[in-house]
Amino acid sequence: MKTRFAALALAALLPILAACKADDGTANTSAPAEPAATPATTEPAAPAAGSEAAAPVAEGDKTAASAAPAPTTAALTGPAPVEGADYQLIPNGQPFQPAAGKVEVVEIFGYVCPACAAFQPLVGPWKAGLPSDVNFVYVPAMFGGTWDNYARAFYAAQTLGVQEKTHEALYSAIHSQQTLKGERGADSVEDIAKFYGAYGVDPKQFAATMGSFAVNAKTNSAKQFAQRSQISGTPSIIVNGKYLVKGKSFPDMLRIADHLIARERGAAQAH
Repeated sequence: MKTRFAALALAALLPILAACKADDGTANTSAPAEPAATPATTEPAAPAAGSEAAAPVAEGDKTAASAAPAPTTAALTGPAPVEGADYQLIPNGQPFQPAAGKVEVVEIFGYVCPACAAFQPLVGPWKAGLPSDVNFVYVPAMFGGTWDNYARAFYAAQTLGVQEKTHEALYSAIHSQQTLKGERGADSVEDIAKFYGAYGVDPKQFAATMGSFAVNAKTNSAKQFAQRSQISGTPSIIVNGKYLVKGKSFPDMLRIADHLIARERGAAQAH
């Protein structure tokens, strides 16, 4: 059986792993028609005409990104990000879950997305090292079909208190162990609920929670936020609701995010 790490090593050897887009599988027809480019594992999913594709992410770069320190001014690396090249300014952008005194960082993701599965071992340690005044929020993408079922599963798991301990395990079940189909087919609500049953949740209760009013309200909010943020695919990083990060690779995305976080923290401290 493949391990999560073996799958990630294989992904690193691929010349290009495209980001998962709104038109993958059963698309959500209300997704933005001309969204900004969203970085894939090794390059932006939809680079501007004439732009060069990014080089594949080396394993050493991934290790360095995982060990990146908190984004203080002293820890920032590389040049300051440039609007248009490194990030897109979101018109009238607002945080997903505003919190007083907090800078918000959102990852819009999809469990069925191979690029998101490859990104998780980088973004997980990175978010763990963020300062206490930075609030990291996962927001599941609503692209239709199985994507929507897994978005509901995310919020059901959150409601039942098992989201954190199942987050990486669900990626593994889909992309490494392949006990769930993900993008290779259509997992039913019962299939998904059975997975969570291994973590102490009653599958029937989990399925019912997936269809609850509270979960539907949360997925609607997630869908509206993604549309408002003009994402074209997953994974997407959004800083304080204002900046949609681009980047040439996953480590570059996190480097740019560090700069933007520091900018927002500085602005908050100046007031």
